[in-house]
Amino acid sequence: MNKTVPSTPQPQAPNPAAQPQAQSPANPPASPETGPAGPPQAQQPAPVPAAPVAKPPAPAPQTAPQPAQPVPPKVAPPVRPSYRRKRHWLVILSFLVCVMVPCGLAGGYLWGVAADQYVSKVGFSVRKEESNSALDVLGGLSSLSGSSSTDTDILYEFIQSQRLVADIEAEIGLRQIWSRPSEDVVFALKPEASIEELVTYWNRMVRLSYSAGAGLLEVEVRAFTAEEATLIAETLFARSSEMINELSAIARADAIRYAQEELESALDRLKQARATVTRFRNENQLINPDMDLQSQAGLLGNLQTQLAETIIDIDLLTGTTRSGDPRLVQARRRLEVIEARIEAERQKLGFGGVSGNGAFADIVGEYERLVVDREFSEQAYVSALSAYDAARAEARRKSRYLAAYMEPTRAETPEHPQRVTLLFLFSLLIFLIWSVLVLVLYALKDRR
Repeated sequence: MNKTVPSTPQPQAPNPAAQPQAQSPANPPASPETGPAGPPQAQQPAPVPAAPVAKPPAPAPQTAPQPAQPVPPKVAPPVRPSYRRKRHWLVILSFLVCVMVPCGLAGGYLWGVAADQYVSKVGFSVRKEESNSALDVLGGLSSLSGSSSTDTDILYEFIQSQRLVADIEAEIGLRQIWSRPSEDVVFALKPEASIEELVTYWNRMVRLSYSAGAGLLEVEVRAFTAEEATLIAETLFARSSEMINELSAIARADAIRYAQEELESALDRLKQARATVTRFRNENQLINPDMDLQSQAGLLGNLQTQLAETIIDIDLLTGTTRSGDPRLVQARRRLEVIEARIEAERQKLGFGGVSGNGAFADIVGEYERLVVDREFSEQAYVSALSAYDAARAEARRKSRYLAAYMEPTRAETPEHPQRVTLLFLFSLLIFLIWSVLVLVLYALKDRR
């Protein structure tokens, strides 16, 4: 409602026509008691009485000036009653056509055409058996297998690979299974789908849930019948187990091959060291220089003893016989022979000059070096042999395997498609698109 503001009364200006006429001094008013003022004049006939003059109203008493009142704002006239225009009907019509009709069609397709999807679940983890071996101390081998979490990561990527999809397609026919509801063009697979389209559809129908910390992998497989969903899950589990076994076989083969190469290298080195020692013995005509050295040392000690005895005999004979005594001559000759022999033996040992075959000390030193090489080669061969035996034992004892903590399940009721959720999301999306378009059109209209 519009409120009517009362108007403030404005003071009226005095009307000059209503003012009393100024009385002229020539015509003073006659007093009823004394008569007309002025000198006495001759009596004249009485004038005709004039019409009575209206007495002017008394002037209004002047009041004190009022304070200025604020000027009220201008008020718009009341709005006319609203009514639907053409654009309103167009918005309603567009809502029905763009929102209600697609939602109705989607609901009809979901409940009337879309095929039910059954779910089969399987959960597994990569495990490996380990047991300590007595050969680990000798061979010093590390574990043949990697960590189970790494194996699970490999398996996670393998399940989404094109190789697995192609193998399962060749075994059970995925195209035929997933394209069976031919009337369902949204959720079913095209019968003539390529391998790339089949891999994309596989990632839609096979959902993975991976717990990196625990190394657990859970697979959810969808199909249009419960039997086919279970079949796909079982085939997937079998193929995954084969892949893990292949990884184990490769790891075992690599470990055994490496140990065998090390063993062959150690054996060749040992053969070469032994051949060098044999060639050295043949060249120097020595079986064991250590034994020869001991015998030479014993011989030299015996000669030293004989030399001392001979010197004593000469000293005894010199004091009791004359100079030409045959015994003294023989003793001196014996002394010369013993000294020559000692010098020869010392030369053999390397204390003097060099013999024909070289100093015996040098020969012994070279022999000891060859013996050290041979002993090291023998120890390396023993270590390589024990490592090879340990690798074979570990290959037989340690193995990866796929442990299923949840066998492939068989569904009794379909879980997909989730019709209410899909319809709600589709309706919300359509409504938001329609709302944005309407707002954009109204904004463009307001700019014109």
